[in-house]
Amino acid sequence: MKRRVFALLMAAVMVFAMTACSGGGDTTTPAAEGTEAAGGETAGGETTGTIKVGMVTDVGGINDQSFNQLSWEGLQRAHDELGVEVTYLESHQDSEYATNIQTLIDDECDLIICVGYMLADAVNQAAQDNPDQLFAIIDDQTYSELPNLACLMFEQEQASYLVGIVAGMMTETNTVGFVIGQSTGPMNEFGYGYVDGVLSTNPDATVLQYNANNFGDSGLGKTAAKDMATNGADVIYHAAGGTGQGVIEACQEDGIWAIGVDSDQNHLAPDTVVTSAMKRVDNASYDITKAVLEGTYTPGIHVYSLADGGVDIAPTTTLLPDDVLAAVEEAKQAIIDGEIVVPATQEEFENKYGPDVYQLD
Repeated sequence: MKRRVFALLMAAVMVFAMTACSGGGDTTTPAAEGTEAAGGETAGGETTGTIKVGMVTDVGGINDQSFNQLSWEGLQRAHDELGVEVTYLESHQDSEYATNIQTLIDDECDLIICVGYMLADAVNQAAQDNPDQLFAIIDDQTYSELPNLACLMFEQEQASYLVGIVAGMMTETNTVGFVIGQSTGPMNEFGYGYVDGVLSTNPDATVLQYNANNFGDSGLGKTAAKDMATNGADVIYHAAGGTGQGVIEACQEDGIWAIGVDSDQNHLAPDTVVTSAMKRVDNASYDITKAVLEGTYTPGIHVYSLADGGVDIAPTTTLLPDDVLAAVEEAKQAIIDGEIVVPATQEEFENKYGPDVYQLD
């Protein structure tokens, strides 16, 4: 049967969670217990840290319950376990990327982590202008040849395939949805994997698709999900950062399943978020920080996959029926063993399904 797929077609404001890289001042956002206080001391008064690490968010913000927040959690863990001084600057619009990066350079951070491919051009210019400064970027490898830039990449299509299996098996209408934050090469990997997973278990399913072109507009995400529900979708997956919070809210209101992304988002709606496609950016930010601390930092591409725990489904599985969980576990092992190869590019996907199945390229 021909598969039907429909396209339902933020001067810089700097928020400091800690002041380790700014050399003083009061904390202006809530910080986790034991995080760095003014003057390089912990809340308990003990001086810590042998290196300074700064993080720049994308426009989704630090409280996106997803990508940026999870990256920050990795740095908080590095602070707690390794004694590293850490801070972040929030970006509310594209024009703030370069300014925020320069602020952390001026504050003499040893490592600057940029969260998301949207910062690629800004970090490229900064890395070229500051060859002695170490950088890392999450989810982009455009400038991987730079000698002071580590590109932290994830095989996100693998985790998306697993949640696609969930959607394909749990839909009762044979219609599911996918909301993406922006249609780009790295982001479309989520979509390729999801649609592939859906169709692997439910070849007659319809996958409704929407490109929000925004990672920080929960209202837009909510509207998109509401439209999908009206058109019959009873399971909706988002890969849209803060925009995805609106997707989850809409699913909760309409009594349908939502699938989260990056972190375990079940806590946002415990009776609605059936699972999430985990992407361990917390591990990546922790690992690259530890490497700088230990003098083992290497530039270039660092890949995290299902085999090494870099991607997975969320540990919260209480809403998953036994047969669905069994199918996910079987597929997981098959991917690790190389028996299932999930498409990660447009060419790979279209070689399998043709040009009309995924419409967000």
